[in-house]
Amino acid sequence: MKKFVILPMFLIALAGCDEMRLTVKTDTGPNVVRYALPNNSTFPISRAVEVSPGTTLIYHSGQLPSPANPDAERGTREYTGDTEHQAMTVLKKFEKSFESLGVGFEDVIKMTVFLVGDPELDGRMDFGGFMKSYSKFFGTEEQPNKPARSAVQINALAGGWLIEIEMVLAKP
Repeated sequence: MKKFVILPMFLIALAGCDEMRLTVKTDTGPNVVRYALPNNSTFPISRAVEVSPGTTLIYHSGQLPSPANPDAERGTREYTGDTEHQAMTVLKKFEKSFESLGVGFEDVIKMTVFLVGDPELDGRMDFGGFMKSYSKFFGTEEQPNKPARSAVQINALAGGWLIEIEMVLAKP
C-alpha cells in the first residue's frame, strides 16, 4: 500500500519541477536565469530571462546595417543588401561595441528586432533571412545563451534599411 501512496506523491513533486529552467551563473558574472521555451523547443530564444537585483544592466541603442556595396546608389538593393546581409552587419557592429563595453553576446538578455517588409517578398518581412544571421550568434555550441526576444514588422526605417536591432545586456 505504501508503494501506491509514495508513487503518486513522487509524480506530483516531479510535475512541480521546472524542466524548462536553465540557470546560468558564473563566479564573476551576474545571476541570470534563462527560461527555455516549452516542449523542448530548439528555437534559439528564451521564454523569459530573470536577472538578480544588483546586476548592472546595459540598454544598448539600436543599430542599423552597413551597406553591402557603399559605391552603389543609396537606397538600392545593391547598396543595402538583403535582410540576411543587413542582420549580419548589425550583429557585427554590436560585437565591436560590446568589446568596448566589456560584454559579449552571452550577456544579452533581451533583444528587439524591427524588420521592414522586403519589397522583393511582396512587402513581407524576411524573418528567415534574419534568422540565418541571428543563429550564428545565439544558441550555438560556442555561445548557447539565448535572449528573450521580440521581432516585429514595421513600416519603414531611415535610409531604406530593412532591419534595426536593440539589445539589453546584464554585465558580469
